[in-house]
Amino acid sequence: MFHFAAVVGVKRTLDQPIQVLDDIEGIKNILSLSKHSGVKRVFYSSSSEVYGEPFELPQHESTPPPLNSRLPYAIIKNVEEAFCKSYFEAFGLPYTIFRFFNTYGPHQSEDFVVPRFLHAALKDKPITIHEDGLQTRSFCYIDDTVETYSKTMEYGQYINDVLNVGNDKEMTILELLETIIALTQSKSEIIHLPALKEGDMRRRCPDNTKMKQVLQRDLTPLEIGLKHLIDHRF
Repeated sequence: MFHFAAVVGVKRTLDQPIQVLDDIEGIKNILSLSKHSGVKRVFYSSSSEVYGEPFELPQHESTPPPLNSRLPYAIIKNVEEAFCKSYFEAFGLPYTIFRFFNTYGPHQSEDFVVPRFLHAALKDKPITIHEDGLQTRSFCYIDDTVETYSKTMEYGQYINDVLNVGNDKEMTILELLETIIALTQSKSEIIHLPALKEGDMRRRCPDNTKMKQVLQRDLTPLEIGLKHLIDHRF
């Protein structure tokens, strides 16, 4: 069983923390149903946010999550990971936890940075970034994400384990924007806004060794993924 439902987006989760807390009921229902209905394994979608502000890069699955996170989203993801592990210990229900790092792809909401930048650039509209734009992220095309968890299921890999799902090409938000502007030949103006009060981690990049072992191929380059988005018109 795959459980990928959640309240997502930094701003939304900060604005609606109670909705984030409701996600706990979701994982409890999924796990309780699964242990009584012959489900062979639960695949749970966690997040890179569980790592908090990194003290080592790339971020490895064995890195202990911090205990001082202020973000409701990160706290709940940690709790839900603990539920998966506890249900295995108590009831023998196998699990695999995927920690996603900035997946992007067609039909994604403009709440997320890649489609928001791309949509504005195609229309030559001003594009805003917070602070200096030197915060780093890594961007993983949806096909790589989907193939990773489908093969993990198909080949019985990483049972009762955690798996980072993301590209290991770290880049700044400003570099992402400049790549999009160059690709679209946009005339968009870049406008710098004040830093977010919280929720904007300075760096983020996964150790994706396990993911590469699953895929047995290179990940989709950013420029190719962006061209797919343009072809699909989001």
